[in-house]
Amino acid sequence: QVQLVESGGGLVQAGGSLRLSCAASGRTFSSYVMGWFRQAPGKEREFVALISSAGVNTAYADSVKGRFSISRDNAKNTVYLQMNSLKPEDTAVYYCAARPGYSGTYSRSWEYDYWGQGTQVTVSS
Repeated sequence: QVQLVESGGGLVQAGGSLRLSCAASGRTFSSYVMGWFRQAPGKEREFVALISSAGVNTAYADSVKGRFSISRDNAKNTVYLQMNSLKPEDTAVYYCAARPGYSGTYSRSWEYDYWGQGTQVTVSS
């Protein structure tokens, strides 16, 4: 069982930056692939980024590639999402998610077992 708590969301102007954090409970954090998803009003939840259990492999949605960076600190049971050059279309509730495993291209929400409560990111134009 893993419990996830996101933080770091807020209001930022277009072109600005935010760093989201997701703190996980449990002793086996290093055995989980971690992902970030987002959901804008009236839209489906969409994949943003993922990172393998050891932090070696990452993957990004095309819409954020080159602007966002995912990382993790297994000693702190925390995964991060650094978001740069933010755009109004990045406005959404951002969720972190976890699934047991070491690596893989898990870009669909149903592939993850555990979810945080979400943190709001609003980018003004």
